[in-house]
Order: sequence, then structure tokens, then C-alpha cells
Amino acid sequence: MANIREIARLAGVSVSTVSRVLNHHPYVSADKREAVLKTIRDLDYSPNINAVHLSLGKTNMVGVVLPTINHPYFSELLEGIAEEAMKQNTQLVLFQTGYHQDKEYEALEQLRGHLIDGIIFASRAIPFDLLLKYKSAGPIVICEDSDLDDFPSVSIEHVAAFNLGLEYLISNGHKRIAICLGRLEGTNSQKRQKAYEEKMDMIGQKVQEDWILGNCLMIQDGKRVVNQYLQMNEKPTAFLVGNDQVAAGMITEIAKQGLAVPENVAILSFDNHPISEIMRITTIDIPTKQLGAYAFNSFYKRSCDSTYAEKIALPFKLIERHSV
Repeated sequence: MANIREIARLAGVSVSTVSRVLNHHPYVSADKREAVLKTIRDLDYSPNINAVHLSLGKTNMVGVVLPTINHPYFSELLEGIAEEAMKQNTQLVLFQTGYHQDKEYEALEQLRGHLIDGIIFASRAIPFDLLLKYKSAGPIVICEDSDLDDFPSVSIEHVAAFNLGLEYLISNGHKRIAICLGRLEGTNSQKRQKAYEEKMDMIGQKVQEDWILGNCLMIQDGKRVVNQYLQMNEKPTAFLVGNDQVAAGMITEIAKQGLAVPENVAILSFDNHPISEIMRITTIDIPTKQLGAYAFNSFYKRSCDSTYAEKIALPFKLIERHSV
């Protein structure tokens, strides 16, 4: 059976040139590329991908760790990653974890075993100190508002964005404000909760424990939030909600209960996905697709320079509609 060395000999090129052609590398002259491809056709050669990867020292594959793809935030983030990966002829390996740490470890072990070239964490459950143990395994990028310099990170400034939402609600006459977050133990959620507690203290509003609601990710979670709201002894007049999906679910359920937004309760959310425009939700725009593009480019820079650890913060803005 033919191998790379045989192809290189017959085509009159180096083994590395054959490897570059097999991996669609752009920096190969047209005549050499054609000579290699003709030889491959003549020999009816089917490459041993593992052998090619071994010879190059890389796989041209990057892992993307995310809890679910069934959510507009993560699907849009993934789209941004994928578009940049395509430009670099890099394939994506998806690890859909449901926030199970064992699934995240599986991705990290594949990185340690050189089965993938790097990992982009769209979100994570694994503790940071355990993530640090894989720092030398290969490039790791985290999509969170990180204060640490160990890995490249891409995010918005969550404290500033959450404060923008809180200040907007306060400027519209609201002090009794509840918040809806994703995973309360997540890095971004913890920063948002701290910003909320500090702002409530600043305006002299006591923080009610049942006004901090977690596990709010999907439309159906919005229904649960409204049912919790209806059971509260002391009700907030406004909600600052972590994403548009939950806000949409809340507005739908509020209408079913014979109430109205913003007359009975105001809602401000995050993301500015199409559903927020359809349902006229006031929201804070997050450039999610750009976050994905920057995340891949950070991986690429880290793969070229193991000391690269830039923290990138993208801009956000308030989109005023009719839910406040």
C-alpha cells in the first residue's frame, strides 16, 4: 500500500509538501499541489489520517465545550467559532456536556492525549483550579469574564453590563428588583449577583433571598419564574433576566395569568436575539457571534504562542423597547 514517502518520491516533492497538500494547507505552489494530487489519484491513495496528524504534530481539530446546542446564545457563539475555524481549515469537535464535569474532563483528556489541538470553553462547570492542571496540555480559551491570567478569555464585562441594566430599571422608578440567572455557581453569574447585591445596598433596598432565581436558561424556565413570582409574599416590580429566552417565557406566562408587562411588572433581559424584537423586550445587546470569532482567534494565537493570555472584552449596549 502506498504511503506519504512513496507519494513524495513519485511526485518529486518533500514529505512535508505531501502533508501540506493532504491537510489543504494554502502555502503550496500550484504545480507541486497538482503533482501530489495526480500521484494520489494514480495510486488510488487513501490517507491514514492518524499518521498524517502524527507527522505534522497536530490534528487540525479544536474541541468546543458547551452545555447545550439547543439555545440561541450557544448556537450563535458556535456559529462565530465555526466561521473562523473554516478560514483556518480547522474542524470542530463538539462536547455537549449538560454541565456534567465528567464530560468536560473527557474533552480535557483528549487534549492531553493530542487527539485535538485545543479547547474553547463556551461555558464550564469544572472548577478553575482543576482546569489549571491541563494548562500545559495545549491551548485552552474560556468564554467568561475572567480575572486570571492563565488562559485567554473572551467575554463582555458582566459587572458593567449588569449595572447598566440595574441603573436603567432604577431610573424608571424601580427599586424592588429581582434577578434571573443561569447557573448560580458559574463565574459570570457570580459576578452578576455580586453587582446586584452591591447596587441594592447602594439604593437602600434589602436583598430578598427569593428575588435571586437560578437555573434560568430556557423559555420554559420563564413560566417557572412567573409561578414563583405569584407565590412571593413581597413581590418585585421588575426583573433583570439573564437571557431573552427566559424573558420571553415570562412575558407569555404573565399574559396567561391576566397580567401585563410592564404595567404589573417590568422585564429587562440580555442578548438581543430575534425573539426579543418580536416580543418587544427591552434588552442588552451582546455580540455573541463576535465572541465566538474572537474565541477561535484566541485559540489560534495561543497555539502559536503558549504565553498568549489576552483578556478580550467586547462592547454591549441597551436596546430600549416596551417591556420596561
